[in-house]
Amino acid sequence: MVARHTDSKGNGFHTTAIDPLAFTRECDTSKAIHSVSEPILGIVVQGKKEVLLNDESYWYGVAQYLVVSVDLPLSGCAIKATPDQPYLGFKLKLDSAQLCDIIAQTNPDIGQKESVRGWFISDADPSLIDCAIRLTKLLDTPQDIPFLAPIIIREIYYRLLMGEQSEAVRQIATSGSNMQRIALVIKRLKSDFAKPLRVEDLAEQANMSPSSFHRHFKAVTSMSPLQYQKQLRLLTARQIMLAENADATQAAYQVGYESTSQFSREYARMFGAPPIRNIQRLRTA
Repeated sequence: MVARHTDSKGNGFHTTAIDPLAFTRECDTSKAIHSVSEPILGIVVQGKKEVLLNDESYWYGVAQYLVVSVDLPLSGCAIKATPDQPYLGFKLKLDSAQLCDIIAQTNPDIGQKESVRGWFISDADPSLIDCAIRLTKLLDTPQDIPFLAPIIIREIYYRLLMGEQSEAVRQIATSGSNMQRIALVIKRLKSDFAKPLRVEDLAEQANMSPSSFHRHFKAVTSMSPLQYQKQLRLLTARQIMLAENADATQAAYQVGYESTSQFSREYARMFGAPPIRNIQRLRTA
């Protein structure tokens, strides 16, 4: 079904008539995608994918799923894909308000006090795959989408909350959880990434000591607040250069760098080439 719905649209990310649902199709294993991922559920339908977060690399394949529970700067590429057998993915945005409602109704025991990682990979059980199939089938009967899609999406949330990674999913929407406090700080970092960073201010917002905040932030995101800010700056600079035809110096200053040479070094480390060469390659790809 995913192949049929993406066949005429080519490679890339494709939205659907069901607002939070999208599909991905990729035939090229050399194309890396860098972005800040919002909370999502992603299921591999065909092929295999590599995901990189900071310096950590993970793979997941058919009938496995990725959940991202806070906004994270991720990069990834298909590592098993051909024109005849493209990588195909099912992607659903996660709504913390809906999760919170289900948590309230199921009344799970929130015993975990330590922070859990803000993303994980697991095997999809048959009940979750069945939900994904039924949701995708609705695209063939659009008149059913307004009534049935919310019901099936709600069941997907329930399956995630009852699954082996339930603790991580619960903390997305549990008021006062460490993950939710870190998520609120991340939203601030995303809006103020060009400003100088004071960990003490972020810790105060999270109602934690600086050392506790740093530990919980790294547990959730796999990186320090400074590393997170740096990746946001570099991703935004790349977008500025692509969209606005700005040069490296202009982009560096716009995202908060004072040193162009430092910007170029860190950009090359993250994207594998200096700014000018990387942007030229992206434009001709």
